[in-house]
Amino acid sequence: MSTVRRDIRSVPFRDAADTWSAVVDLITASSPNEDARKELMSVTGILASAITDQTPKSSPIVVTCDGARTRIYCLYDDDALDESSNEAKLGFDATKGNWQVSVAVDTDDLSWIQAALKKQTRRVVARDMDSGFVVDADKKSANVSTVMLDLEGFLKS
Repeated sequence: MSTVRRDIRSVPFRDAADTWSAVVDLITASSPNEDARKELMSVTGILASAITDQTPKSSPIVVTCDGARTRIYCLYDDDALDESSNEAKLGFDATKGNWQVSVAVDTDDLSWIQAALKKQTRRVVARDMDSGFVVDADKKSANVSTVMLDLEGFLKS
């Protein structure tokens, strides 16, 4: 599975709601699925809280789909004013198949954000910013191959 990274300029370049809108634009730009955009925009107010807390600065917004995984970081302060960020359109549909968006939030806000998101959508979830994100163990192990090295034979050559 390949992983793509994007860096979105946030506060002070954009406010938190506009930052989420830019994230949604990035996720849905290559998608024919108009419902995905509506679903993502329905949680703007909730996720603006996490963006304001600057959790996506060090813990990415992770988008998984039937294609590549996307990690979206937000840039803040002077970094947000630098025009060298990578907000380029994705070269694939990030809402293809069984897609989901996972947003890291502060531990103190986790329970209320999870409850609020659950009322709006099942495709956008919150995770504790200190716990990272879960990789599907079955998919991970399917991509791992074992390499055997005959060290003695190698050293003789």
